[in-house]
Amino acid sequence: MKVSLKWLRDYVQIDLPASELADRLTMAGLEVESVEEIRPSFTDVVVAKILSIRPHPNADKLRLCDVTIGDAVLPIVCGAPNIEVGQVVPLAKVGATIPGGYTIKSSKIRGELSEGMLCSEEELAIGSDNTGIMILPPDLALGQKLQDALDLNDAVLDIGITPNRADCLSIIGIAREVAALTGQKMRYPSFAVRENNEDITGLTSVTILDPDLCPRYTARIIKNVTIKPSPLWMRQRLEAVGLRAINNVVDVTNFIMMEMGQPLHSFDFRFLEEGRIVVRRSQDQEHFVSLDEKDRVLKGDTLMICDGVKPVAIAGIMGGLNSEVKDDTSTILLESAYFNPTSIRKSSRWLGMSTDAAFRFERGIDPGGVVHAQNRAAQLIADLSGGEVCRGLIDCYPKALETVGEIPLRFEKINSFLGVEVDREESARILESLEMAVSRKDGKTCGVTPPTFRVDITREIDLIEEIARIYGYDKIPVTMPSVTLVPLVKKAKDVIEEMVRGRLTGEGYTEIITYSFISPGAADILGLPDDDERRRLVKIMNPLTEDQSVMRTTMVFSLLKTMKANAYAGNFDLKLFEMGRVYIHNQQGSLPTEKARMGVLLTGQRNADLCHSREVSADFYDLKGCIENLVGSMQIADMILDTAVTEPFLHPGRSCRMTVRGQILGYMGEVHPEVMARMDLKNRALICELDLDVLAGLYSGGIRYQDIPKYPSSSRDVAFLVGKEVTAGKMIAIAVDSKEELLEKVCVFDVYDGKGIPAGMKSLGLRFSYRAVERTLTDVEINDVHGRIVRQIIAECGAKIRGEESI
Repeated sequence: MKVSLKWLRDYVQIDLPASELADRLTMAGLEVESVEEIRPSFTDVVVAKILSIRPHPNADKLRLCDVTIGDAVLPIVCGAPNIEVGQVVPLAKVGATIPGGYTIKSSKIRGELSEGMLCSEEELAIGSDNTGIMILPPDLALGQKLQDALDLNDAVLDIGITPNRADCLSIIGIAREVAALTGQKMRYPSFAVRENNEDITGLTSVTILDPDLCPRYTARIIKNVTIKPSPLWMRQRLEAVGLRAINNVVDVTNFIMMEMGQPLHSFDFRFLEEGRIVVRRSQDQEHFVSLDEKDRVLKGDTLMICDGVKPVAIAGIMGGLNSEVKDDTSTILLESAYFNPTSIRKSSRWLGMSTDAAFRFERGIDPGGVVHAQNRAAQLIADLSGGEVCRGLIDCYPKALETVGEIPLRFEKINSFLGVEVDREESARILESLEMAVSRKDGKTCGVTPPTFRVDITREIDLIEEIARIYGYDKIPVTMPSVTLVPLVKKAKDVIEEMVRGRLTGEGYTEIITYSFISPGAADILGLPDDDERRRLVKIMNPLTEDQSVMRTTMVFSLLKTMKANAYAGNFDLKLFEMGRVYIHNQQGSLPTEKARMGVLLTGQRNADLCHSREVSADFYDLKGCIENLVGSMQIADMILDTAVTEPFLHPGRSCRMTVRGQILGYMGEVHPEVMARMDLKNRALICELDLDVLAGLYSGGIRYQDIPKYPSSSRDVAFLVGKEVTAGKMIAIAVDSKEELLEKVCVFDVYDGKGIPAGMKSLGLRFSYRAVERTLTDVEINDVHGRIVRQIIAECGAKIRGEESI
């Protein structure tokens, strides 16, 4: 909100520079966003008086004037039609500059000397009147600089008003704050309405059909008005705060809105059919043409101001084109009302009409100021237009609005909240300076009644805040809060997520976040069996679209959808992962089961398109290596990859299930070609889904360190003949589970199923490493341990040693 410093001084004495006042207001909670110094854009223009006027001998439309500036008489050639002897006018002397980049020079016009120029408002850029020379008040001192004579210097403060401070959306509201901050007294404008003998009740009436939306509506009639430009002082004030002057009647309503914060509206009475006002809700799809000449289509709950037949204004927002004040208007019906803030806010948002009036009504105006603003505006209109105010005021107020009563305030609470000792009398003085009524009950408490314009004051804490900001936030000492620091203990799940994120991003994967909503057809696309729990979908009551109408039961579909979106954009090389939750529907009336999952997707080239790399497509082993590195970094051993059990949406020969100590960790593999076809995807894709809850349960958080071995290890290689269904993981697990102390590690060194291998069999070579911490092992010790392990593998896997019948 823009506030003119000159306008503010009409109500309170201000001795501070504009910049210092801005600082004081900002520290009191009214943030001043900018201060603009207003200076006239002319120089050396003075007050002059016309002494004589005579015709120009060589031009019919020009006249010769003798003009005095007090200490000199100057000849002036002027063509304005409105000049008369004795008028006080602005004179731009020789050497003066005026807007437009003009410099006044001594010159001869049609042979006659002119030592200056008489100016209009428009030529001086202090008004819009260009019909003739500007006529000044007759009591101004001759020769005085015009900017000093008319007090044209000003400063405009742009203040950011918070939504709760509706009382500050007016010049008087800001003046009240300044008075409280500086200890000055408010000077409210004084006036008295002068009425004629014609009673308003014989001319009009007001009917409120929706008092819940319009609790109070007042009206006055002003007759015999003459529509003309407003005086300079009013135009200057309005233009300083960003409002365009229109005419004396409309300008008064804008002036009062800015002065008191009460929006008003004036109707041309001759256009009000049946000569009365009816306040009602609009009809659904009702049309109305507003003052901005736009045809508005209304909803059924928009509050309207109507005459006896039709709507004439959208209540609290904008008047109608059908009742606007025109140049020949002679009778005015003036409206001042209180409208329900919520109603105005909804209508303003729906219609997209953010007007100055709506801005104030939707925040809550002073219900007690409706009549006061009505009377001041009516008298101003009468004074500026020559009109007469009809006797009486219509004040339709079916049910008085509830206001906040007395609020108890405990003095000890003030000090405990602020952390500083504020004297009791000082607290009471501050509240009274804000025009609150304070009744001192005893030494510990007092009763405070806020004025009706402070709609934001409802509780004791609000009063304490008022004391704090006027007392001065800068006077309240800064102290560090006393807190107890408790060590943060991260949950295993959080630790796991951090480790997963760090490991995968380090390997070049990108984390994505997708919606938890998927299409109900996802289960069919993935080919899930009818008895699969992932078909138990949680339906959304109010979905965004049909394709997002159920909660996901697996991360796979979301990853494939992301792959498809990237493919459409021409990006076919992806390394993605996502951590989130899946949701399984339970029986009616119970909440769904939520499970933490991580999905990984790999597709396209293994490496980026670099000069030192060749094009190799990513395959199952790239994903397998990534997952094994991830699990291994968490010190989780004994992970078994079971190719015999897989998922219906994975390729049966290129996928596996992962288990650790009997717990299912997840699955990974290449997506089944049929699923890719149903998704309209042509590239191969590798998918993995891990159960983060199981992963967190397996993670111990501890890392075991040991010395670098001093003694050498010894290894033994064995090529086993086993059935193709036997996995290397199973054989390694048998060796590890044997708990032989000397066995250090087991790994696969060869897999072969070609020539010389019986059908249905394969050769699987395992390398066993043995080491003792305190000595070098002998062959006898190694062979003894090695024999037991090999025999156990043969017994449990039905294996044979290649080239031998038995050990």
